[in-house]
Amino acid sequence: MRLDDCKNLYRDGLLSDTIPFWIPRSLDREHGGFIHVLDRDGSVLSTDKSIWLQARFSWMLATLYLSVEPRKEWLEAARSGVEFLARHGFDADHRMFFWVTREGKPLRKRRYVFSELFTAMAYAAFSLASGDARWASQGREVFKTALRYHTTPGLLSPKVDPKTRPMKGLAMTMMLIAAAQELRKAVNDPLFTTVIDDGINDIERHFLKPEFKCLMENVGPKGEVYDTLDGRQVNPGHSLEAGWFILAEGRYRNNDPRLIRLGTTIIDWSYEIGLDREYGGLLYFRDARGLPPTEYWHDMKFWWPHNEAIVATLMAWRCTGDRKYLDWHATMHDWAYSHFPDKEHGEWFGYLRRDGAISTPVKGTMWKGMFHLPRMQLLGWKLLEEQEGIENSRV
Repeated sequence: MRLDDCKNLYRDGLLSDTIPFWIPRSLDREHGGFIHVLDRDGSVLSTDKSIWLQARFSWMLATLYLSVEPRKEWLEAARSGVEFLARHGFDADHRMFFWVTREGKPLRKRRYVFSELFTAMAYAAFSLASGDARWASQGREVFKTALRYHTTPGLLSPKVDPKTRPMKGLAMTMMLIAAAQELRKAVNDPLFTTVIDDGINDIERHFLKPEFKCLMENVGPKGEVYDTLDGRQVNPGHSLEAGWFILAEGRYRNNDPRLIRLGTTIIDWSYEIGLDREYGGLLYFRDARGLPPTEYWHDMKFWWPHNEAIVATLMAWRCTGDRKYLDWHATMHDWAYSHFPDKEHGEWFGYLRRDGAISTPVKGTMWKGMFHLPRMQLLGWKLLEEQEGIENSRV
């Protein structure tokens, strides 16, 4: 009964609360794309636009069109997003901006290629939704550009001087896996399987550390652990997300036992190191050696790690049948749903203090938009619906 209630909560929350908070409110009917920096009640705080959120919005809407219902308004909103990206997202070097004005004039460009990877995902999903294969082809080219910049030394400015301390981050590795998984749905290219395999192998060989029982956020080129602040950093939300990306790949490959084992190991260790046993919920940063983290938000409760924890534990249960994952899912679900949802204005608060008190009531920022929460609600709904279908078939 509880799981049935969860399924309904995820479905109804997605369709009747989360989506209506953003759509049509966020649609920029004058310049295209989405206005997403919103106050608690949805009023606009800024019209500047995050490029990666334009892509995330577009991907989410196209995915809803494909997996829930072919609503014309979702498709047209996604079209507005991808067309804005095509018009205003790219610099002359084919890299993408991170931050632009409402009209699309460039404001900021970062040394990362996350905007490119989310745009590739959005193009692929929109191609499937619209039936226009040109978008999938463009998505592949954007992905290949991102991959080239990521793998070619010197093309991107490094965060740390590689001559002194060469490092690589989990975020890019897992993001390449996720983008390749989405592009594979729209484009038949062996490149995507190669990137997925390479990323998973890199996580297993270099980022996963049995001696610490955690997934590191940053390591050396061959998995070296640096005894520094960045070198010991663990981000439980990222780790849980990486874990369920690998489980999703295991499911795609006929429940590949190696991938299921790897994904659940990551989820086990990430849940244990991230759980706040005093106040509940998931801590933002931990130190692999148990030393004090130095980031001032290390013990805050952000919305997205809890979204990832809910998906990861639910998917781990679907893959293994192990009851502990249902218990962990209940723990994360109950804490998140008792603290993040805004019962007055809808959607979720994004930023809480450690004890669950609201830090800021804003609903949309340059980082928070229509992505992690609706993705969690969609996946949670579909995973539980899938389980329900299996159980009904046995009756």
